[in-house]
Amino acid sequence: MYKKFIALILSLAVAGAIIVDGYLLFFKKQTTNTKVSTSASANSTMKDGTYTGAATSTAWGDVQVKMTVANGKITSITVLKHPTEGKSVQINAEALPIYKKEAIAAQSAKIQQVSGATETYKGFTGSLQSAITQAEEAS
Repeated sequence: MYKKFIALILSLAVAGAIIVDGYLLFFKKQTTNTKVSTSASANSTMKDGTYTGAATSTAWGDVQVKMTVANGKITSITVLKHPTEGKSVQINAEALPIYKKEAIAAQSAKIQQVSGATETYKGFTGSLQSAITQAEEAS
């Protein structure tokens, strides 16, 4: 009787942990440790120039970008450093051009994540936000 009770309690604890993990994985918004500006609008102006974001660590390696601002707008983004081992090569070859294009269109680091490129997304947006913050503080 005692063993069945313990087994029931453990089963309920495991089921509860699975439910909580599923909720956190699928429903809770992901947050990052970096400040994200929503856009380069009239409220936040960026000074013209070239800014190199801080290298942002990911599970597969660092990502670092350089951003050029002209007339207060992001005009180009160059990826200086990204993971180059194994499957990261293929993932980055597909995801980084999309991230660059979306960031320039959005004038922000707040962009959509490419499925399967989560770590690259974290590194790219983290480094880009660092560069945006530098450009905003310089103005």
